[in-house]
Amino acid sequence: MANSLPVSIGTVKIGSGPDKTVLYPKVFGMQNQELERYINHIITDQTRKLINQQTGSMPTTVVQMMGSYEIKTNERNVLSLSLSNYTYHYHAAHGMTYIKSLTFDLQNGKLCRLKDLFKPGSDYVKTLSALVSRQIKERNIQLINGFTTISPNQDYYIADKALVIYFQLYEITPYVFGFPMFTISVYDLQDIIDENGPLGRMAVNN
Repeated sequence: MANSLPVSIGTVKIGSGPDKTVLYPKVFGMQNQELERYINHIITDQTRKLINQQTGSMPTTVVQMMGSYEIKTNERNVLSLSLSNYTYHYHAAHGMTYIKSLTFDLQNGKLCRLKDLFKPGSDYVKTLSALVSRQIKERNIQLINGFTTISPNQDYYIADKALVIYFQLYEITPYVFGFPMFTISVYDLQDIIDENGPLGRMAVNN
């Protein structure tokens, strides 16, 4: 199916010099130009939100800002990507990084929130929270204040045949741990995933 082929992606660079450079992706060459504009608008907007998050609340000077991205999935009419921004402020103990991910269902022409991946009415929060909790125990992950549940709109991306749930620095673990990532196979979620959505397409073996 021609329209399930990977989307063409280029890189846009903003900033100047080696210490202040933000790179983010831009899709191009899509047959549906309205969808192409929609995707690029959301990517650009999220990139600027990350920059503002890093600069808006701190009175000190930005010494270094490095923005980058990773394409996690680009097949089966699913585009899932992560945008990251590392910023170091003058006299700070260390730099701070934020990651935000975007997953687009190209077949249905929309940005997917976590709940959009599952059947309406399914208790996806409870299911995912239990799987995350189990991994925390198995991996002996040190927590700041324990873990009870993910949020309904928890950060995530799709990579191959897996849903990756993740948390920001300091959200549930100490800074030194980095970003807690929890990889969950689509086959562990088959009872609740929307078969016509991105995870449903990932679960098909062909």
